[in-house]
Amino acid sequence: MHGSDFSRNLERLNGNDTSPYEPEIGSLPDNEYSKKDMENINKTGTTTIGLTTADGVVMATDMRASLAGRFVSNKNVQKVEQIHPTAALTMAGSVGGAQSFIRTMRIESNLYESRRGEQMSMQALSTLAGNMLRGGPFFMVSPILGGIDEEGSHIYSLDPAGGVMSDDYTVTGSGMQLAYGVLEQDYEEGLSNEEAKMVAARGIKSAVERDTGSGNGVFLAEITEEGVDITGHKDFDDVL
Repeated sequence: MHGSDFSRNLERLNGNDTSPYEPEIGSLPDNEYSKKDMENINKTGTTTIGLTTADGVVMATDMRASLAGRFVSNKNVQKVEQIHPTAALTMAGSVGGAQSFIRTMRIESNLYESRRGEQMSMQALSTLAGNMLRGGPFFMVSPILGGIDEEGSHIYSLDPAGGVMSDDYTVTGSGMQLAYGVLEQDYEEGLSNEEAKMVAARGIKSAVERDTGSGNGVFLAEITEEGVDITGHKDFDDVL
């Protein structure tokens, strides 16, 4: 998508941003970061995992934030947040961009429910997320969206250009290659949530062992028809 009017984040950093929607009423918030500035902001480094299960969805993340992967700036970052009664979003990339994206998605979900009297479907929520990333001010964000609706369990990987891909399981972040090795071996269709939490925790633990951008424990999110339950564990032995 490089060079497309619908892939604008790189053009913003180069100062060559042009909007395909001009002239327009109102505008999205912008910032004055340069590429050099972006090297010194807090990033999650990160390993984030999403799995569909027979009971719903399980998501897992590590707890570390770092400066370009060289210095640990925080050891207790919650990188998965509820954005919808039965959906959650992981945080991967720049901390500021991810936090802003999560807040925006939560607000849009609440507005939809207030206006229409029903919850957004996961298809609608994933489309909104892709559109927000494609045209919005959320720099360097590569999250996972997971949730359930009337059609079943869903996991979507999102890229900074607004790409949305659905799968049974996915991984994002700097530790993704290490975590994928575990999931390729251990994931099976029809896992229970408890079984999936162990698989996801093993994936995070594998990444933490070798990836300097990931570490300090695991957050697990369990999504069912009852809602979203998120718990943090500093010791992997608590869940393995």
